Amino acid sequence: MKKITAEWLKAAQDDLRVMEKLLGDELLTHMVAFHAQQCLEKSLKAIIEEFEIGSVRIHHLVRLFEMAKDHLEIDLDPVLIEKLDKLYLDTRYPGELGLLPEGKPSIMDSEEFYKTADLVYKAIMAKLA
Repeated sequence: MKKITAEWLKAAQDDLRVMEKLLGDELLTHMVAFHAQQCLEKSLKAIIEEFEIGSVRIHHLVRLFEMAKDHLEIDLDPVLIEKLDKLYLDTRYPGELGLLPEGKPSIMDSEEFYKTADLVYKAIMAKLA
């Protein structure tokens, strides 16, 4: 595994750890959502770096997933990916951090975001092990 790949995965793992500590806290569901987006972005960038697929200087999850999908053996819900994509891209001010277009994520939303981020991270770790 390339050094840069390992660095992306370490950063993604840090986001997972933050989410684990925040899960279930109704006041912090937006932060779980934000870290899920970040974990997915960093995990996908690890695959892109490892296999030299393209530039990682973008933040669009949909584009990153499109670039990396041939190296992943998992199916992701495209609606969920688009939702998390909008969460990051639409954030302009601190009060919006981690908010979905319809507002603050529910606990169920945040759990789904965490599970998706964890699934992708673990799949990529298994692929690169």
